[in-house]
Parts: sequence; C-alpha cells; structure tokens
Amino acid sequence: MNMKTAPQVIILAAGEGSRLRPYTNDRPKCLVEVAGSSLLDRQLKVLRSQGLEDIGVIAGYRGEQLKGRGLRVYNNPHYAQTNMVWTLFCAEQSLDRETIIAYGDIVYSSHNLRALLNSKADIAVVIDRQWESYWRARFGNPLDDAETLKLDGNGCITEIGQKPTSLYDIQGQYIGLMKFSAHGVEQLRQRFHAARQSGEIRGKTLEKAYMTDMLQLLIDTGCRVEAVPVDGEWVEVDNATDLALTVTRERLETIAAE
Repeated sequence: MNMKTAPQVIILAAGEGSRLRPYTNDRPKCLVEVAGSSLLDRQLKVLRSQGLEDIGVIAGYRGEQLKGRGLRVYNNPHYAQTNMVWTLFCAEQSLDRETIIAYGDIVYSSHNLRALLNSKADIAVVIDRQWESYWRARFGNPLDDAETLKLDGNGCITEIGQKPTSLYDIQGQYIGLMKFSAHGVEQLRQRFHAARQSGEIRGKTLEKAYMTDMLQLLIDTGCRVEAVPVDGEWVEVDNATDLALTVTRERLETIAAE
C-alpha cells in the first residue's frame, strides 16, 4: 500500500481490563500474552503486514508500558471513569484524516483487514457473519454478551449495540474494527461535539458512551454506516475464560500462520 495514501490507525487501549485479572495486575489488557505473544504485538504484525505504519495507541491503565514501541501514544487520564468514545477523543488532535479504529483486546486476520481497507465507504464497520459458533464456544448461550446488529438491503447498518431478544436480531456481530474516511471522521467529530452540547449520547453521558452508541448516533442522524462482512478469522480476549479457551489459541494460531 502506498504509505502516502494509507490510513492512520488508532488503537483504543486505555481500560483496566478488570475481567482479565490477575493477568492485568501488572500490565494493560493489550499486553496480556497468549502463547508467548501479546495481543498488541499480534495486532501490530497484521497491521504492518498490510503496509500500515502510522499507528497510535490511546493509553490509560499502566500506560507507561506502551511507550517505546514505535507508536504514537495518547493518554486518557480518566480511563477508570470513561469508556471507548471518550478514550477515542483523547486523540482528537489526530482525527483529521482517514483513520482505522481498533480495540486493543482483539486480533484479526490480514484477510479481514484487507476487506476493511478495500471498502470505499465513509464509515465502514467490520461485522462477523459467523459469530454464532464463536459465541457458543465462549458463552454457551449465544445471546449472552451478544448485541443486536441489523442491516438494510444495501448492506448498511440500521441498528447496533442493543440487547437482542432472539438470534433474528443479529445479522452479524460487531468486532471492534472500523474505518472512517476523512469525510467520515468529520461526521464523527461533528456528532461528538453536538453531543457534547446536549450532554448525552443516546441517554448516556459522553464519558460513559460506547462506540456502538456513537455508531448508532451517526446512523440516527443520517450518516451511512456500511457493514464489511467477514466470516470468523478474529478473536477477542475480554476475560480470563477467553484466555484459557481452545478456540482462542486455535484462532490466533490460524491468524499468525497467514
């Protein structure tokens, strides 16, 4: 990829990772290791394999450990009281061009990343169509922890991030990986500052809003949010159970072998 046209990447990695204790007692969540390699190093390897070198990370808990890794490091000093939207806007000074936003506790294949890079949408969100088997391996009941995601006939997301009542409410699962064009970034900034004026994002304070709340706000205010459908080939390590699961290691081995 031409580095002059490659998007920047911002990884959201400020949270305490309390559900991963004791593994996060001495390190941020993204530096928890599986089979000798941290989640962050695994994600960076995939990003760099596709020519993405302009990478920033938003730090918070144990954030000093993210310095000296060849990354731009931003800081969320209020990480203990805030969620993803607030964390993202701790890097607002860099939200001025095409940007990939990724969670710090996920790893995804280069195939999935290329699918996102190939999207021409102003706002593109990766969704897993084969989410159900993965959720069953992690939770038993696939509705546990899953969120709604509904699409229209053009592949645009109409609903995201709500509590589902049945599997029919879920046409794919959000994985925490998305891309905004320069225009999409401007839409994001405009909606954030309008929400700052109103004091809330879909009933939550800006400090407590999730990225899915922000995406739904974009949808509700007329922005086109296109799905980038993939079939597996990613992993989330959210808690100690995820860390121990066979499916976690198998998926990471498959991604690393690409």
